[in-house]
Amino acid sequence: MALRAFRSVVNGNSVFRLRSVLARYEELSLITAGRLCYSSAASDHPTQTAGQTVVTERKGVVVTVGINRSEVRNAVNQETAQRLTKELSAFDQDDTLSVAVLHGIGGNFCAGYDLKELSQDAASVKLEQDVSQGPGPMGPSRMRLSKPLIAAVSGFAVAGGFELALLADIRVVEESAIMGVFCRRFGVPLIDGGTVRLPALIGLSRALDLILTGRPVGAQEALAYGLANRVVPDGQALQAAVELAEQISSFPQLCLRADRNSAYHSTFDSSSFTEAMQFEMDHGQPIISAESVKGAGRFAAGAGRGGRFFESDQK
Repeated sequence: MALRAFRSVVNGNSVFRLRSVLARYEELSLITAGRLCYSSAASDHPTQTAGQTVVTERKGVVVTVGINRSEVRNAVNQETAQRLTKELSAFDQDDTLSVAVLHGIGGNFCAGYDLKELSQDAASVKLEQDVSQGPGPMGPSRMRLSKPLIAAVSGFAVAGGFELALLADIRVVEESAIMGVFCRRFGVPLIDGGTVRLPALIGLSRALDLILTGRPVGAQEALAYGLANRVVPDGQALQAAVELAEQISSFPQLCLRADRNSAYHSTFDSSSFTEAMQFEMDHGQPIISAESVKGAGRFAAGAGRGGRFFESDQK
């Protein structure tokens, strides 16, 4: 397959030859657009997705949100950005949903913003200067979700698509997936959170390496960096991400969300160690009466003994 051939270019040398790799990427873009169909998402409802730039599917308390523009490697235009924002906002406000999975349909996660649309009509990109007042160019990139989001990454997750992957709490990445700041070549800045989230995830030194060079990053390097949380065989990212989402949703949710919120606060919003500790205490203490006492009762009754982690009575 073409993407596997690209992967061999990336992983075949200990030192990345960026120019040849990017040339190969553009060559493959010309011959494979819309034909990379090995991904687990490629066959999702083929008769129901025509004309829809974003496709959602509910699986119990988990919802999958799929970018559906495979003919342009799921590059995001204005319509798609608006739909992504709408669907993830709906997820965040729906009390019956616990975890969302963001993925790309047709073999690629997302190749960034649709530069063809931008080149033909610069006015089509309406940028809200105040980041607290509106969505980002890629749509939901400025959101602070209150519930977990998992990215199922296949194929290319580059430029703005890379930034969308960084929005997620956890990234499940296929073996042949490629990530990177490919917009470096065209003078397109990271204005969807890339310079904010990436250093927080992998550290400033590694983040600057990726930001300044724009080089491609394969799955194994991403795993070593902490950029990928799981690496799975090709075609299995969506399935693995949904299974992970179901596991996460089986835990007591108030406690899980409080801990998640505290971790984000301490990383991005706290003014000091003491303030972060106080935030953790203030938001964690109410959980004791709401969920912890009941959980302690289950433990006393024998739940979770013998190394059992996921219990049928977990909720």
